[in-house]
Amino acid sequence: MEWLNANGINYSLREIKTDNPTAEELRKWHEMSGLPLKKFFNTSGKVYKELGLAQKLPQISDDEQFALLASDGMLVKRPIFVRGETVLVGFNEKQWEILKDC
Repeated sequence: MEWLNANGINYSLREIKTDNPTAEELRKWHEMSGLPLKKFFNTSGKVYKELGLAQKLPQISDDEQFALLASDGMLVKRPIFVRGETVLVGFNEKQWEILKDC
């Protein structure tokens, strides 16, 4: 948020820890982002580690992964920025520079 504010980029905040994205939203964002589905998982999070997902994800179907992500906002990598056809997952200043042109 600091970076967005400093660069004059408007946004609305959604607390995905309590207002989980649906599987349908996640599917759409995944498709628009062009990223591997694993990038949507908070791999450093407590829930991810407790569930042993590092070992389990390769054997889980995409449908099951979307359902899992939608079941607990703590599994979802943050921040996620969605505007139009642009979806950015996790903060990387160099990648987020494209927002200055939107």
